[in-house]
Amino acid sequence: MKDLTRQNTQRILVRTTNWIGDAVMTTPALKAVRETFPDAHIVVVANPLVAQLFDYHPDCNEVIVFDKNGEHAGILGLLRFVAKLRREKFDCAILFQNAVEAAIMAFLAGIPRRAGYVTDGRRMLLTHPVAVGDEERALHHTDYYLHMLAECGVTTTAKLQRLALRDEEIQWAAQHMPQGHFAVINPGAAYGSAKRWIPERFAAVADELVVRYGLSIILSGGPAESEVGRDIAKAMRQPQQNFIGRTNVRQMMALLAASSLMITNDSGPMHVAAAFGVPMVAIFGPTDHTTTSPWGTRAQIVRHAVECSPCLLRQCPIDHRCMQRVTVDNVLTAAAEVLGEGP
Repeated sequence: MKDLTRQNTQRILVRTTNWIGDAVMTTPALKAVRETFPDAHIVVVANPLVAQLFDYHPDCNEVIVFDKNGEHAGILGLLRFVAKLRREKFDCAILFQNAVEAAIMAFLAGIPRRAGYVTDGRRMLLTHPVAVGDEERALHHTDYYLHMLAECGVTTTAKLQRLALRDEEIQWAAQHMPQGHFAVINPGAAYGSAKRWIPERFAAVADELVVRYGLSIILSGGPAESEVGRDIAKAMRQPQQNFIGRTNVRQMMALLAASSLMITNDSGPMHVAAAFGVPMVAIFGPTDHTTTSPWGTRAQIVRHAVECSPCLLRQCPIDHRCMQRVTVDNVLTAAAEVLGEGP
């Protein structure tokens, strides 16, 4: 094992992942970096969407946006970004992103120590390579990132995911959300349609949450879920507020943090809510619940073990049986349990 902690380290670059859910699952590892290097200046590099998660985060000092679809597009854009990183004079790069691009970026920026998993053909670009095999791939993603750091001597006593909100963001949620307790229905999943439960069943669950528990209903999601949000709102008998496509990442975080319950597909917002300790029911189909389940103890997972799951496909090539077999009653039973009213 090559120990990252044996040399003086003042400035650390952390290249986080490109998906919101995965980035949330790196936060215990980010805490490990902060605990190991308490006086270092820690800079998170992220795409424009994920960068918002780390604004005002207690375990990093700065966020630098890498926008490969905008100002950093193409080879010239990458080189401009690398030149910026070179000027920052980092002592160490920790690469949670598995792509070779992250290693190329750190190498060209002249960062002397570069730690990450040996993935995507990048072994020669890493000074602190960590082998990855079936055992590592079977870990929950949160443990996957922690394991990589532990192999480099970077550890933590806590394994809690955490995100942070400013007072004004909390106040925004208080002003825009219903008075009293409310449940968030999150019907989207950025990875693909195979991860999405049936809109009419989300609507039926939401109606019952109003009747049984007196919860108000908020529909939440990104612009890509606008149509499914309209379908759910149309199918519901009870009133709801539809915030799908109407919040940025920071507002979404504040909305979820204020909620009393979340009903969700396997998605980025699911992990955001878990980081805030929100009780939830998470519906899994084609993805592996053992590696990407919500972290913590306040979640119930609903799934049916079918012969083709987990397939990890974006679109189902057959009859979507893993999701079709999840019933409204399955989800309501799990909701009762997570709310403390189950058997």
